[in-house]
Amino acid sequence: MRITHLINQYPKVSHTFIRREIMALERQGFEVQRVALRGWDEKLIDKEDIHEQTLTQYVLKAGLLGLLSAGCSVFLAHPVRFINAAICAIKMGIRADRSVPYHLVYLLEACQTLRFMQAFQSQHIHAHFGTNPSEIAMLVHLLSGIPYSFTVHGPEEFDRPQFLKLKQKIEQAKFVVAISSFGRSQLQRWVDYSHWHKIKVVHCGLEPSFYDVAITDRQYPLKLVCVGRLCEQKGQLLLVEAAKKLADQGIAFELVLAGDGELRQPIEALIQKYQLNTHIKITGWISSDQVRDYLLAARAMVLPSFAEGLPVVIMEAMSLKRPVISTYIAGIPELVEHETMGWLVPAGDVDALTDAMKNALLASEETLFAMGEAAYATVTKRHNIDIEAKKLAVFIQTA
Repeated sequence: MRITHLINQYPKVSHTFIRREIMALERQGFEVQRVALRGWDEKLIDKEDIHEQTLTQYVLKAGLLGLLSAGCSVFLAHPVRFINAAICAIKMGIRADRSVPYHLVYLLEACQTLRFMQAFQSQHIHAHFGTNPSEIAMLVHLLSGIPYSFTVHGPEEFDRPQFLKLKQKIEQAKFVVAISSFGRSQLQRWVDYSHWHKIKVVHCGLEPSFYDVAITDRQYPLKLVCVGRLCEQKGQLLLVEAAKKLADQGIAFELVLAGDGELRQPIEALIQKYQLNTHIKITGWISSDQVRDYLLAARAMVLPSFAEGLPVVIMEAMSLKRPVISTYIAGIPELVEHETMGWLVPAGDVDALTDAMKNALLASEETLFAMGEAAYATVTKRHNIDIEAKKLAVFIQTA
């Protein structure tokens, strides 16, 4: 079966989970077309992402003239479908997060996407994220009749579901994927009960090659690592506050912030203010292999998020037998069991976060080893990418 995966930007450092899903679907026998709006000129680190870039078709690469050409072509071939899709795009722009002209551009992007899909002879389109990619997939469906589905990750979609018109997108879709039970519940809030059966849970997954590495010893250095984009959702500023409290108590530790993002400058300023330069290191963007190396070299992984879907890095840490420190939000408690696989704390509570980090730093090797083994057993059973991709494959084939 030939299918199309549609993403806003691909490949991308933070979209490793999409690459894993595509490759797993290919192992299931699907031919997968990669279509992204942008990303052809993105500077990449991971060799697999660099290869994926060569396999991806880019909607915006041809510029405005290319979009207008695609729009004219679709209009001339199917004027009624085009007009109906245009009416839908206009309605999507009323009381939305973006005004009507943006949604008319989405219509042109849908026409270009459809052009790619027709050349590929695609039979289904699956979009990632409930933002503009899912709207473009819906417009492709209206233009062509090709069925569509999309995966909602959160937290952005949960912050403004009415402005993103999630209800309309779910109603038109053949099915919708949530990555956790929590995510499913948030989608169920915005559609009639008659559409609940469409909402499926397919977890993000890991390929065994990521965690199938030899762990040569059981030493646990006094090092914690936080992997993720430096942004308000991930709570790194609170993490620096907690690090200050640990330093004031005279506790030895090293904290690595692996990632980059819009909050890097404020985070660096706070580190400087608290004179924590000898304790905290920021790496910038790193490859998947480097993420694995940093996790293996750490005592535990810490992610004090304020808003999430279900972070893939938590799965990665658990698959490498590392305890996790995170928060009681979204899908995280569905995976991490408090004091069995790590420590969960209330989001935004700096004292609880400090205590959890202190517990990890002072825990015995036996405790850390037991937590790591429990984490590994759970995540490798629940988040195997081939098992999860097979679920998605069944939903696509029966759509």
